[in-house]
Amino acid sequence: MPTRDEDFSMLSQAVQAWYRFYEVVPDDQASHTLGAAAIQFFNDGHRSLDELTTLLIGTYVGRWATRVNAPTSAAVH
Repeated sequence: MPTRDEDFSMLSQAVQAWYRFYEVVPDDQASHTLGAAAIQFFNDGHRSLDELTTLLIGTYVGRWATRVNAPTSAAVH
């Protein structure tokens, strides 16, 4: 069973993968939105890096999707 630190590392890696995929420079607002979404996806049972990354990339299409009025992960379900 993964440790808490390994889980946090995986969440961070998924967010970093989103930035690389969209070639976006990290910023606080996007990181907050993506981090919260990654945690929600994880809590919903998506426990692999590939799953989390795919969900972030598919749900938040580019930087503008991470802004205040962005859809929540609940909107995907």
